[in-house]
Amino acid sequence: MTERPAPTLLDSLDAAVEFLLTARHGPVHVGAPLGLGKPHRLLNALYARIEKDPSRPLHLYTALSLDPPGGGKGLEARFIKPFAQRHFGDDFPRLAYVQAARRDALPSHIEIEEFYLQSGAMLGSTQVQRRYASLNYTHVARALADRGVNAIVQKVARSADGSRLSLSCNTDLTFDAIDAIAARGLPRPLLIAEVDPELPWLGGSAEVDASFFDAIVQPPGPYPKLFGLPRQPVSDVDYAIGFHASTLVRDGGTLQIGIGALADALCHALVLRHTDNAAYRAVLRALGSAQAEDPTLAPFALGLYGCSEMINEGFRRLVEVGVLSRKVVDDRGLMQRVADGHASEEDLARLQREGEFLHGAFYLGSPDFYQWLRDLSDEDRRGIGMKRVGEVNELYGGDEALERLQRRDARFFNTCMMATALGAAVSDALEDGRVVSGVGGQYNFVAMAHALPDARSVLLLRASRESAGATTSNIVWNYGHTTIPRHLRDIYITEYGIADVHGRSDEDCIMAMAAICDARFQQSLLDTARNAGKLRRDFVLPADAAGNTAQSLQATLQPYRRNGTLPDYPLGSDFTAVEQRLVKALGWLKANTATRSGKLRTLWRALSARETDSEALQRMGLASPSSLGERIEARLLNLALVQAASEC
Repeated sequence: MTERPAPTLLDSLDAAVEFLLTARHGPVHVGAPLGLGKPHRLLNALYARIEKDPSRPLHLYTALSLDPPGGGKGLEARFIKPFAQRHFGDDFPRLAYVQAARRDALPSHIEIEEFYLQSGAMLGSTQVQRRYASLNYTHVARALADRGVNAIVQKVARSADGSRLSLSCNTDLTFDAIDAIAARGLPRPLLIAEVDPELPWLGGSAEVDASFFDAIVQPPGPYPKLFGLPRQPVSDVDYAIGFHASTLVRDGGTLQIGIGALADALCHALVLRHTDNAAYRAVLRALGSAQAEDPTLAPFALGLYGCSEMINEGFRRLVEVGVLSRKVVDDRGLMQRVADGHASEEDLARLQREGEFLHGAFYLGSPDFYQWLRDLSDEDRRGIGMKRVGEVNELYGGDEALERLQRRDARFFNTCMMATALGAAVSDALEDGRVVSGVGGQYNFVAMAHALPDARSVLLLRASRESAGATTSNIVWNYGHTTIPRHLRDIYITEYGIADVHGRSDEDCIMAMAAICDARFQQSLLDTARNAGKLRRDFVLPADAAGNTAQSLQATLQPYRRNGTLPDYPLGSDFTAVEQRLVKALGWLKANTATRSGKLRTLWRALSARETDSEALQRMGLASPSSLGERIEARLLNLALVQAASEC
């Protein structure tokens, strides 16, 4: 292998842009990592330079362009703006191309193509919607080669002596993209690293020599905060789904999870199963779970191995309490001996010494999560391996036989927006084709579950949703777009239970899905199935399915809310105590003013509401309202605070 020359060291963003544009003539085809590894400041400098020069077209290929919340209007703005200022910092570099794309104001010579969008953020942008690329995560590197990417920019961490760099948060696509470009016989892309001292260092396969990059820029400080995902409260619905899901996890198995409140609820259930098994089983009994007395749902003795494209807050907690502790090594012979029960003491000692308990392709989380990564013990740091997405998301990115041995009893948990009665899932887009988020790795994990004999694909969804004052079912007969086809149906979970539809007939699938449907929508679903000739006329749902109501669920879980078994923020919160009260109050207000009649009724009630939470009013800048509008907002907030507190 030819030794690569030392990288060019640059001390300013403008110098890095000049380096790129000098080295690449004509159109610039730039790849940038998704999420945290995207060098915001470097991309902003590049955008500012090219925006003024139509002779240098820019094509940017990326995903998950993170943008802090903007603030909204009224009470929402009063809550979000101070929080965003504290959480993200005054100097967080919002991506200029994102701001332009929101307004459909990208210049004609600049094109942005993303394969995964910040959820719901770009539904109104025709420029983004037109250039969205619907790709499995593992197919992106090949697509980058097809598009002729000639430069890659990435945020990195740097060792103390400067000789080594860590791809840290994003090992997912960089290596794969370089290999895919080389396989096309194309020149190696120009690689430019932006050093961020805030980025946690992770070694192993994330670590590269500085010469891996052609240029390294470390702009002067101060350095903005890393983008922190605000942790959201976990609802009764989320907890019910999480606890049902936790019963499917086998000790000694493999775990993949997504992100969001449903994943947080699942991780809390697994933590409780390990640390307070009696409380865990009590919640299962309350939910009517048939697994509540299952002896295999004991605390974890063998532990779990995590293998997930994204490492997040939930994995942090599972590591802290010792649930994530089953180690694997990249040695097929050793893993085979472990599987056969023939591992020697030397094998087991090596497994504990060299093994890793968590593999991921990128990470994203809260500021507390990033601090945890910075403060990892040497042993825990060695236990986390950042891998290529092709190695994590499928069995065919490396040694398939080895990966099958490592991923025993795998459970792949992902979320979807809707599911059909015939077992298809809607996860990324709307019926009219507009993209909410993206396919990402979901299809990869569903397919892998079907390829592993002891694995299961588990899709989590809330049984219903509210919009504009109307409640609709998330289990529907049919939908104009699907992400996961019905022939890959496996397990669905709502707050009302588990539907195991793996390999089932259409009729059996319909019956199972109806049983976990909100009671208000069961009959219409069954009637549609009968009219389509897919369900026998005399079928009747079990009697307990009539109890699939939000009111029943709330009553069931309320004691566990009150005694602290089910906290609002099981993995910690980025909100202050008063902000947590305000989150509940604003949620109540939104639900009760979704319709015109609801607005009038709520406003009438608010006129007689008395001040009960002066701290909350102070936080919202409404302690001394000075106008009619502010006085109305203060009254509405008073009412919402009282009502939200009474429902706890």
